[in-house]
Amino acid sequence: MTSPPSSSGSAKGTSMDKPRVLVFSQRNGAKRLPFRCAHFEFEDVISEIDSVHLLAPRFDQSTRRHIYAKQLAYHTPLVLNPGMEPRSVDADYDLFVAVCGDPSDMLRIEALSNWRERCKKAVIVIDEVWVNEMPGYGNYLRMLRKFDLVCLYYCQSVAPLNERIGPISMYLPPGTDAIRFCPYPNPPQRVVDVFSIGRRSAATHQALLRLAAEDGLYYVYDSTSADQVLDPTDHRNLYANTVKRSRCFIVNPGLIDRTDIRGNQIEIGYRYFDGVAAGAINVGERPDNEVFAGLFDWPDPMIQFSYNATDFDKVIAALNADPEREEQMRRTNVRQALLRHDWVYRWEMILKALDFEALPQIAERKARLRALADLVSSAEEKKAPFRHETTLHAVPSLNH
Repeated sequence: MTSPPSSSGSAKGTSMDKPRVLVFSQRNGAKRLPFRCAHFEFEDVISEIDSVHLLAPRFDQSTRRHIYAKQLAYHTPLVLNPGMEPRSVDADYDLFVAVCGDPSDMLRIEALSNWRERCKKAVIVIDEVWVNEMPGYGNYLRMLRKFDLVCLYYCQSVAPLNERIGPISMYLPPGTDAIRFCPYPNPPQRVVDVFSIGRRSAATHQALLRLAAEDGLYYVYDSTSADQVLDPTDHRNLYANTVKRSRCFIVNPGLIDRTDIRGNQIEIGYRYFDGVAAGAINVGERPDNEVFAGLFDWPDPMIQFSYNATDFDKVIAALNADPEREEQMRRTNVRQALLRHDWVYRWEMILKALDFEALPQIAERKARLRALADLVSSAEEKKAPFRHETTLHAVPSLNH
């Protein structure tokens, strides 16, 4: 098993002696859950493009102490250290940043003594908070008032949260490391016909298994249920390299089959961004909400395929019948991701909202992204095809 990174932190950016940003990372938890790998990826990009000290205390979320402290904070105003190693902030920073899974992660932030006193401003990015679940987060939501800015990946949760904690929340679209996922400069063969990870429709899955058995479709899917990854970077690289080699990538809105949790909310998850960045053809439900059309406003960003539908053979047949359209979709998707959906653009949104100056490293990363986008345009002019095959190979199962 790969050893977790040191909890001592590191400084990156324009000044190694006095970084301006303190990033609180949960990458040193005893169990690093697959969905958090995208959080760590965002932290890594921030560390590359700004002046950052990364603080990652160790903790074990499976202990009785952690579970008890978490439940206590749901029902009372008491905030106990859930067993995170004692750490304090021993320098002054312009900005505190935390990327969290849900509001209950505030318990770990609060275990970090004097963080608010040593940081002029503070921002928290929250991956998942459904409107239906907000009443149960009562005490945790009150803790969010310590921040100057609360960024939510769920657009339809912003207004209801602001009603509870004040007008400090904004929508921040999920993003991706578009450089990691980009198939250029050497596009690999797309040997995987269909790639599916995480939550899936049982009906669609069975239909794809039949196509794999009867027609030789190369279908890659989760065959195990994992609650941790051995190394977040390795996991993210394997995932990106597989999407780059996939012809079709199944995407659906968050918790599409759990209306008991999400209610009528329709939210966009990471996979929509990862898929376009890798040049795969996103296939699934087109999110019917107020932001999707603006974020993916180019022709053919995906193929609509209803959740629980079973006629995936028609998707394959349509792509086979029009290879030029397929190639155009791929190149457009990659180029748009490079120019709009890399994490650098999300960091710019945060800095702008807090009236912070962007450092030169941001321009440097954007230049790399533009150079890759130019490669895509050049390949389009030359009509160099994205290669794919329909052959069967062995690939490890992924949980993400």
